[in-house]
Amino acid sequence: MSIHIEANRNDIAETVLISGDPLRAKYIASKMLTEVVCYNEVRGMLGYTGLYHGKRVSVQGTGMGIPSTAIYLHELIHEYDVKKIIRVGTCGAIQPDLVLGEIILAESAYTDSNTNLMYHHTMDYAPQASADLLQQARAVAHQLTIATRQGMVFSTDVFYGEDLNRWDPWIERGLLGIEMETSILYSLAAKNNIKALSILTVSDNIITKLFSSSKEREEVSIRMIQLALEIA
Repeated sequence: MSIHIEANRNDIAETVLISGDPLRAKYIASKMLTEVVCYNEVRGMLGYTGLYHGKRVSVQGTGMGIPSTAIYLHELIHEYDVKKIIRVGTCGAIQPDLVLGEIILAESAYTDSNTNLMYHHTMDYAPQASADLLQQARAVAHQLTIATRQGMVFSTDVFYGEDLNRWDPWIERGLLGIEMETSILYSLAAKNNIKALSILTVSDNIITKLFSSSKEREEVSIRMIQLALEIA
C-alpha cells in the first residue's frame, strides 16, 4: 500500500494503462477486461486489475497534468514494481491535416514544465518513448488495420494560455499535438528503466477549430484502447 494507492503489492499487474480521467479507467475495466477487481478508490483515482485475453493488466486513473501523473507513476514504479506503462488519452492537434479521431503514437514529448530542468537540466529536450514498444505498436496497429500517425507532441502545464501564438514554434517544428502528461511518463520511465508509450486520440484541432462530441470520443477511444491492450 502506498500513500495514494490502497492496493496490496501484488494487486497491480506488471503492465498498467494510465489515463488522466479515472472514469476512462473504469470504462476500460468494465468493457475490455474480465475477472476485474477494483484495487483503488483513494481520491477518486480508480484503479482496476483484470484479464485481457488471459493476460493480467491493470488500469489506473492519474488525474490531469504532470504533477498529479508523476505521483501515480512514482508509486506504480517504486511501490508496485510496474515494468510497462501505456498512456491512453486525448490531445489537441496543431497540424491542419490531422483529423478528429486520428490516433497518434507519441515518439517524444517536449514540455514547458520545470520537471525537464529537474530530470534533464534543460528545457529544450524531448524524452522519448521506448523504441521497442513504439515499434510493436506500429506493427500491431497495421495488423489490426488501425490507422496511426507517429510523431512528437507537447506536454503543457497550462491548459488555458493567454498567448494566442504560443504554439507557433512547435507547429513549425512539426509537432502533432498538445496534451498534459506524456513528457513526465517518458522521463520517469527512462530514469527507472521501464517501458513506456503514450497513445493519443485527436479530440480537437486547435488550427481548424474542430471538436469531437463526447460520443465520437467514446467510439474512437475503443480502437486506441484495443491497440494499447494488445501491446500490454
